[in-house]
Amino acid sequence: MTKRIDAALFKNMILSAANKLNENKDAVDALNVFPVPDGDTGTNMGLTFMNAAREADHNDYDSVSDEASAVAKATLRGARGNSGVILSQIFRGISKGLKGLDEITVKDFAAALRCGSDTAYSAVMKPTEGTILTVIRKIAQAAEEFEGEDLGEFFDAVIAKGNKTLAKTTQMLPQLEQAGVVDAGGQGLMYVLQGFADALDGEPVELKEPGGSNKAAAVDVPQQSMKTEDIKYAYCTEFIINKYDPNASAGSLRSAIEGKGDCMLIIDEEEIVKVHIHTNNPGYVLEQAVKLGEMVNIKIDNMKHQHSSLVGGAQAEADKTTAADTEAAAEIAPEVPEKELAIVAVAAGAGLAETFTDLGVSEIIEGGQTMNPSTEDILAAANRTNARNVIILPNNKNIILSAEQAQYLTDRKIYVVPSRTIPEGIAAVMAFDPDASPEELFKLMTEAVGTVKSGSVTFAVRDTNVDGKDIAKGNYLGLSGGEIVSVGESLPETAEDLVRGMADEDSEVISVYYGADVTEEEAEVLSSALEEAYPDADVLTYSGGQPVYYYIISVE
Repeated sequence: MTKRIDAALFKNMILSAANKLNENKDAVDALNVFPVPDGDTGTNMGLTFMNAAREADHNDYDSVSDEASAVAKATLRGARGNSGVILSQIFRGISKGLKGLDEITVKDFAAALRCGSDTAYSAVMKPTEGTILTVIRKIAQAAEEFEGEDLGEFFDAVIAKGNKTLAKTTQMLPQLEQAGVVDAGGQGLMYVLQGFADALDGEPVELKEPGGSNKAAAVDVPQQSMKTEDIKYAYCTEFIINKYDPNASAGSLRSAIEGKGDCMLIIDEEEIVKVHIHTNNPGYVLEQAVKLGEMVNIKIDNMKHQHSSLVGGAQAEADKTTAADTEAAAEIAPEVPEKELAIVAVAAGAGLAETFTDLGVSEIIEGGQTMNPSTEDILAAANRTNARNVIILPNNKNIILSAEQAQYLTDRKIYVVPSRTIPEGIAAVMAFDPDASPEELFKLMTEAVGTVKSGSVTFAVRDTNVDGKDIAKGNYLGLSGGEIVSVGESLPETAEDLVRGMADEDSEVISVYYGADVTEEEAEVLSSALEEAYPDADVLTYSGGQPVYYYIISVE
């Protein structure tokens, strides 16, 4: 019988949960409402929680409180997609519920789950029942009603309640019932709880790194094109400060070191401060940091040496580079002067990235559907701009929440324009007014998002019926406004059918971005058909290079 959880056991529970979630991420991904190849809930939750598990794996904390706090902060920074953000909020609440506790009991864990549920609900502007929110709320209710002291029996009870609630999500949301699936986020949460329960036997748990990662990365100039002498500040310096006084501000540290380097990022998270700076005097930076608190996880890399090795080494050796070395090398860039405003956009495909860059976007984060960047990826891109005000274009409804989390982790002013599609993001950029203030620009760009109709064409990954439409695996699907509006066996015919539902006599411009699996000749055939069908509209064709979607189409 297990009645108490100490820091060591809690660490095992976190590692076990990460393993369980990543082992089953494909099954969670498959719980997609639409039969399209973009299910990514399991991947997002798995990568989000893996960030927390790595934090736990690399450190030994003295209390459950400290462990939970570190895990909560790591999930926040690593949050990907709506499901990852909500999971991070659940653990943010759990951390609050466990604050100050060295060990925890059933009663403590029950209170923490309630706090996790409440925090997740408060983080979502319009909570929807039949989702992960419902599952965590019912789990918290069952936890509070449990009367025993044995943690094994406790987890059996809450998991049983969670699974029962999960099964009911199919009837709670029409789209789930129609697709015949349970809520994917709720299923991911159940794997986390099962992982917790599996670790209660006290056996050591080894973290299993996922076989592959879709971690989004910024599209930058290839490192080989840079010269080592272009690196003005040689030492990439990173560390975490455990504050002597939790109420102390990191402002004095920021003022002391900001003139000593570039690419500075200081994240003040209550009891801890995360510091990153490129400098030629890491000793001075550390001297200033120790005035604020005790330093841990200190990492200082000589980027000039790394860059020389990267450029001069053979590709076979480069392939052996560790993950940490790769991330450090990716940060190498000439100094960027501080500026007032910059725009960061998320896009997948070289053509789409080039389009945004040509329109004045400073940083492109490679990502989109099936490849959602994390909050930390977005934060890093904003930091690279070295702008005081940064406008973020998520260009995907599943990235908006992650982008919004970045607002709380930096001293830069972040504005998140709620662009849900690539065309909406392009429309937003085209509304740019160099004479407008950042606040005015945010308003203008947000309004521009609503001026364009967006559609896309992909394919079905399973047989199903949606809104009365019989869909066979392999059919082409046209999507617009969050719905499947056309189904067919011919790609051009499906695309034309999609546009018929979007265009009318007032349409002036039809833009077609063709993907990686479409040839230029095929795109020209579609464009010719659209020009003939809509003689009063300008039909513009671009190579987007995007994965998953054959065409992304906008109508204005």
